[in-house]
Amino acid sequence: MTAPRTDTSGLEERLGHGFSDEALLRLALTHSSWINESAHGGESNERLEFLGDAVLELCVSEELYARFPGEREGRLTRLRARLVREPALARLAREIALPDYIYLGRGEESQGGRDRDSLLADAFEAIMGAVFVDGGFEASRKVVSRLLAGLWPESAELPHAKDHKTALQEVTQTLFRARPVYSLVGAEGPDHAKIYRVRVDLPDGRSFEAQASSKKTAEQESARLALTELSHDAE
Repeated sequence: MTAPRTDTSGLEERLGHGFSDEALLRLALTHSSWINESAHGGESNERLEFLGDAVLELCVSEELYARFPGEREGRLTRLRARLVREPALARLAREIALPDYIYLGRGEESQGGRDRDSLLADAFEAIMGAVFVDGGFEASRKVVSRLLAGLWPESAELPHAKDHKTALQEVTQTLFRARPVYSLVGAEGPDHAKIYRVRVDLPDGRSFEAQASSKKTAEQESARLALTELSHDAE
């Protein structure tokens, strides 16, 4: 197993929170692979990750609610999705040098886990859970405000250039903590004029189909249909 930095003072400084209970911080940094390879067993950061996910979403939701009074739920949901999606959290984790402190097992380390977005995003959420348990909601709010400074949107308007597939993934990650799944239903016609039918399945079981002269275009159109339906749900 690979030992991380044991002096966490630098991490705490970047977070803007000094832990009263250092064991909580250590727990937040302990990946399940470390526990699985440890002869002494113990607990991983998965429970703190569960808690931190909710804490982070509440802190971000509160800030967006205050910044954009009167804005509709659907747009606020999409704004939040951009801030708490996996790549965004992984980027924040790297900015505070979180990878240097995570306790990983040898197998996970050898497979590049220390730089994997999903693992870093989970660890970041675990840190937020630890901050909440250690210092309460006010401490969590201060950490989120510090780390997301400069990232808060100035307007509730969403960029129009974003493709539908990317937008749909952001929304489903926030609403369902899972990604949409695309599948080719069929392709008809001669090679020079083939029509592709694509279905996108949402994590809640709903499906949307579209057809176009290319698979990519059909995927975009099915994603657009799904986004339209989800926006109606938020109204």
